[in-house]
Amino acid sequence: MPPIRQLLKAPERIETERLVLRRPIPEDAEAIYTTYAADPEVTLYVGFPRHRRIDDTRSFLSFSESLWEAWPAGPYMIYLRENGQLLGSSGLTFDAPYKAQTGYVLAKCAWGHGYATEALNAMTVLAPACGVRRLYAICHHAHRPSARVLEKGGFTLEGLLRRYAEFPNLDPVEPHDCLSYARIF
Repeated sequence: MPPIRQLLKAPERIETERLVLRRPIPEDAEAIYTTYAADPEVTLYVGFPRHRRIDDTRSFLSFSESLWEAWPAGPYMIYLRENGQLLGSSGLTFDAPYKAQTGYVLAKCAWGHGYATEALNAMTVLAPACGVRRLYAICHHAHRPSARVLEKGGFTLEGLLRRYAEFPNLDPVEPHDCLSYARIF
């Protein structure tokens, strides 16, 4: 039987040129809720239902903690380095020790400044350090800004996944077509 590869724990805090990414804590609930998770425009193309109550955000934080306990990493909060302003979140969600998904969601005030690309680049450095060999992301086929971020981040478009994922803030019943992107390490 081949040896089991040791999974390396990710740092709970990462700094980039303009950002600080850190593991979420329960005290983040109010800021997450008010900054982006309850905003209908921000959450339009995400895979989670818009938070309608602060308890939805607390549930996310509990889920985040379970991911961090089970895997080398999980969600990261994204803060502006110069003033500590919460901008959104990113992170890694593991399917297997060698395969993880990444993504990002940013408050409207952070759109168009390159923060998503910078956070994504941090995840592409982190992933192979944690043993990931395949890092992938999906985005709604019509969400061109997200696709551009993935392309700038060195991800390759692998194809269109027909009726692949639900986007509960668009249409909670029908699955939508998604673009599938990946980076191989």
